[in-house]
Amino acid sequence: MRNYFDAVLAGHADAFQKTFVPEQLAVIDQIVRAIIDMLKGGHKLLLCGNGGSGTDALHIAAEFVGRFEKERISLPAIALTADTASITAIGNDYGYDRVFERQVEGLGQKGDVLFALSTSGKSPNVLKAIEKAKRKGILTVGFTGKDGGAMKDAVDLLFLVRSNKTAHIQEMHMVALHGICETVEGILFG
Repeated sequence: MRNYFDAVLAGHADAFQKTFVPEQLAVIDQIVRAIIDMLKGGHKLLLCGNGGSGTDALHIAAEFVGRFEKERISLPAIALTADTASITAIGNDYGYDRVFERQVEGLGQKGDVLFALSTSGKSPNVLKAIEKAKRKGILTVGFTGKDGGAMKDAVDLLFLVRSNKTAHIQEMHMVALHGICETVEGILFG
């Protein structure tokens, strides 16, 4: 068992080393700057994703609204995966591919930032949310893996995990997302 688990850990380490390279760290810097500008402008963060990416969206929204490490004011963030009534109503009336798009249409405003999470970069509902956000003047930030899928050409800023394994992609997303939370808190609240 130990040899197998060592191989699992080696896979995680490989994904980390291939992902957190200078060009991706520069993207994280841009994301942090965008969030700080968004917050200073009185705007909000919207987050969406499916499955594990959807729960990551919930997790990070909670880190902004609650706190990450520091006692501070609540910061405006909404996980579009949280409202089951909206998701099921929109899914029923318009189709599941529009569940995030309709929420971006109703809740998003120019100056907001959308975090779109999709390990494949191919989730139709996430891609439609990106399209709607761009039409509304909302900065779009994609978190994906593999080859980036359609997301790589659709978003303003792209954090791409250099892995084909979904678990590794999600883990690297969480490393980046936690790092973004901590950096934003440190800059804004000392």
